[in-house]
Amino acid sequence: MSLPNKEEHVKLTFQGTTSHAGTCPTLYSTDRGTYVVQGYKVTDPEAIAALRERGLPDHETAVEIPVALLAFAPKATP
Repeated sequence: MSLPNKEEHVKLTFQGTTSHAGTCPTLYSTDRGTYVVQGYKVTDPEAIAALRERGLPDHETAVEIPVALLAFAPKATP
């Protein structure tokens, strides 16, 4: 997957949330065939180091979500 163009607009479609207040965590689908996940930013230095070792580049971040949020992701069709 190539990097999205920062100038390019993306249309978000709400899929669901596990938040009772409706703020976070939340799953969105996009008009580009991707997902946007709103979650809790991973800030633990050891976790970040492990992610970097696995290839997380500086221009990306990681968020933590509850497993229950994945129930809102549509099932893939072959």
